[in-house]
Amino acid sequence: MRLTQWTDYTLRVLMYCAACRTRAQPVTISEIAQSHDISRSHLTKIVHQLGTHGLLANTRGRGGGIALLKDPKDINLGEVVRLSETDFMVVECFDASSSQCALTRRCQLKGVLQRATQSFLAVLDGVTLEDVVAGPSASIKPPTSRKPAA
Repeated sequence: MRLTQWTDYTLRVLMYCAACRTRAQPVTISEIAQSHDISRSHLTKIVHQLGTHGLLANTRGRGGGIALLKDPKDINLGEVVRLSETDFMVVECFDASSSQCALTRRCQLKGVLQRATQSFLAVLDGVTLEDVVAGPSASIKPPTSRKPAA
């Protein structure tokens, strides 16, 4: 199974915010974009979705930024992945309306893959954001603004 880039970036945003939660200055979308070399526009959509689901607060304007709305120990990775993934159809036959497989009636693979997907999600259900971020880190500082060469 492979997670989408959307989910990868969603997890990175949450992890970055968790790692910086004790920092005096708020985390910004631009900072995360620069740190991970990700499109700011793409991250803006992800941050919006995370805010809609009650995971991030977004403060606009000067001095604004984003912050976790929940303690990292209360953010379950299985739930986050389910929120951000569009589907878990590992193979074509998971969708009976579009399956073209001639082996469907005799195939046992579909059941095996469904159990594997459930196991994958069950592992993530046992992990919190706190588990994957070592702790608040003073080593993650906002990038310094680059001044144009004179």
